[in-house]
Amino acid sequence: MDSIDRNILRELQADGRLTIQELAHRVGLTPSPCMRRVRQLEQDGVIQGYRAVIDPEAVGRSFEVLVSIEVKRDREAVEAFEAALQDIPDVVEAYRLFGSPGCLLRIAVADLAAYERLWIERLTTLSGITEVNSQIIMKRVKEPKGLPVGP
Repeated sequence: MDSIDRNILRELQADGRLTIQELAHRVGLTPSPCMRRVRQLEQDGVIQGYRAVIDPEAVGRSFEVLVSIEVKRDREAVEAFEAALQDIPDVVEAYRLFGSPGCLLRIAVADLAAYERLWIERLTTLSGITEVNSQIIMKRVKEPKGLPVGP
């Protein structure tokens, strides 16, 4: 990956809806070689997809909670827990961690009552769970803007 590829990645992370013509102009290429590079980055799995960034408030999910969860430390419990998370749409991110806590979730729901229902009806009923701790997000200080892609 060279500096042009990195520039392509920077530009697409900032605006994934750029036309090939505009992207090519911004990175100093003509459209045809720019398109070849984008396709190659996609085929190589460097670019894994394109998404719209949605305002949580606009879709009724502005109440966000970080939840740390301890799961029994055996393979079957961890695999069952991780599989169950796939069926909970309110869990928008999930990470298995080294150490304690064993798992960190980011949950987006409408309000405190919705989170309480989720906590009682889903989270605490998952098999293998030994502890659930919630931290309500007061303010998002830095929005995700993509990954640094080097010089």
